[in-house]
Amino acid sequence: MRVSTRVEYGVQALAYIALYSENGTSVSTPEIAETQGISKKYLEQILPLLRQAGLIRAQKGLGGGYTLARQANGIRIADILNALDNSVLEDPAASGEKEGNELKNAIDECLWGRINRLLGGFAAENTLADLLRECRNRMANEYDMYVI
Repeated sequence: MRVSTRVEYGVQALAYIALYSENGTSVSTPEIAETQGISKKYLEQILPLLRQAGLIRAQKGLGGGYTLARQANGIRIADILNALDNSVLEDPAASGEKEGNELKNAIDECLWGRINRLLGGFAAENTLADLLRECRNRMANEYDMYVI
């Protein structure tokens, strides 16, 4: 499955904000851009989408930047995906034409519709906190290798 760079970078930026603003300090756009390898200009188009969805809060002034607007366990993956691109969780089988090609319609429902329902269920059941927990475990395991 492939999603747009807006969704990919938006999730990455939100996870970074969540991880590095836990102690109450805000995370700046240039910091996110530099550490995550995302264009600052592109990030400046993505972060307002997350703010408008109520996922992050902007703080102006010296030391300003972004923090989570609510607890990570209160932000569902579906909230994030819908904020960045509401077509990600849209059912392609439901929006297509139903006349004509019976095989195409059957595939749309049996394959793409089913995959989309699984994705929708996953996104509704899992939170940003779940994602961060798995990311922390993965990042910690990368440093468990010892070389002699």
